[in-house]
Amino acid sequence: MKERRNMPIYTVNGMNCSHCTKTITEALLGVDPTLIVKTDIEHKTVTVLMPNESAEKQSIDTEIYKNVIVDAGYEITAVAP
Repeated sequence: MKERRNMPIYTVNGMNCSHCTKTITEALLGVDPTLIVKTDIEHKTVTVLMPNESAEKQSIDTEIYKNVIVDAGYEITAVAP
């Protein structure tokens, strides 16, 4: 199994139920099916884990995943490292 690392934690406004988490998870997996997506409804957070990559690719992916969540209909209120 490939080693994985955490990507930033996205705080997502409007993620209130399991349907929301499913929508976000499916949207992210549609971009990269190798991701592991962890959601927390109580704290309204989404954490994405992916295979280790370069710092440059991580920066690009952080923006891509943010845009995917926004395109799914949710607002990102914070991104934590």
